[in-house]
Amino acid sequence: MAHVRLRGDEVDLDEPYLVEGMPGVGLVGKIATDHLVEQFDMEYYASVHCDGLPRIGVYQDGDRTVRPPVRLYADEKRDLLALQSDVPVSAEKATEFADCVTEWIADNDVTPLYLSGRPGAKDGDGPALFGVGTENGGEWLDEQDVDVPSENGAIAGPTGALISRAAENDIDSVGLIVESDSQFPDPEAARVLIDRGIAPLANVDVDVSNLVDRAEEIREQKEKLAQRMGQADEDTSSQAQPLRMFQ
Repeated sequence: MAHVRLRGDEVDLDEPYLVEGMPGVGLVGKIATDHLVEQFDMEYYASVHCDGLPRIGVYQDGDRTVRPPVRLYADEKRDLLALQSDVPVSAEKATEFADCVTEWIADNDVTPLYLSGRPGAKDGDGPALFGVGTENGGEWLDEQDVDVPSENGAIAGPTGALISRAAENDIDSVGLIVESDSQFPDPEAARVLIDRGIAPLANVDVDVSNLVDRAEEIREQKEKLAQRMGQADEDTSSQAQPLRMFQ
């Protein structure tokens, strides 16, 4: 049965923000979310057991503990949650996955910040960032001067399904979309997501300097996952695209 299972001690959270890190174009959401978990030393809070997720156990360098591939981490001090994923969601199961996660979000007064990469060339100012929202999300983006989309588009994959469910259920949410490398992990685009989107919206102070300093190391760490994502169906990958690509 699909569910989210709390782990360890109860954490006192007051209407927290949730940063979503499903793998997608440039792995920007995953890199950003992994950075927050590491930077804030976030606590392993819950395991996510939804349809569409492979039944595998994952482990980390220097740690014998086996954990599920999708997990929630919490920072009580900052009222922050992070959805960390080591696997993509199958295209045919994206809806069921989104239903499972959205039900938990609604039941726990969580405000989600959904993250997506958009294939595109970067100009001299670095990766462009824009935002979309459901319910009050658009107003929050205006308050933080996050750009509006410059063309029609759509968000595919599990992130698209999550935003669709938020809109359908009248849930406040924000979707942050950044231009990113379509072939390789993109730490610079992830830095922009954090610095110009996540940090001001969630009211947290994040040091992102080492995301750029460790860019090559991060690319090497994420390369195998990026290759698996490239071999998968496009609908498996969370990504934003111009709407004409769906016509």
